[in-house]
Amino acid sequence: MKDVIFTSNATAKNGRDGHVKSDDGLIDLKLVNPANNKEDKGSNPEQLFAAAYSACFDGALNLVASKAKKNIDSETTAAVSFLKDPEDNGFKISVELTIKIKGVEQSEAEELADKAHQACPYSKATRGNIKVQLNPQAV
Repeated sequence: MKDVIFTSNATAKNGRDGHVKSDDGLIDLKLVNPANNKEDKGSNPEQLFAAAYSACFDGALNLVASKAKKNIDSETTAAVSFLKDPEDNGFKISVELTIKIKGVEQSEAEELADKAHQACPYSKATRGNIKVQLNPQAV
């Protein structure tokens, strides 16, 4: 990949019941599979993906809003669900993005969310692979 701007690294050990750490140590988390372990505290891949997707989408939203000369204040919450996949008896994920946007009417919020969904690198990466539901809200 010739146009790399930066690369981030993290290493996981022992999967969903293990540990994940970024190379700079900012992320250093115990992983707990909430499907099997409701007692222990820890993160999980879906929580980490939700954090990353919500940050990326909110950034894309603010970019498309600035290009449209809209002065907004926004907050994006990603709910990432871990689901059974009946097609292969395995598992899959889905995402619901709740996008709260101050400074625009509902129709503008919907338009900005749709444009952000086209621009966001996480949306591009997941398009056609997982269900992503957008819930834009003018607040």
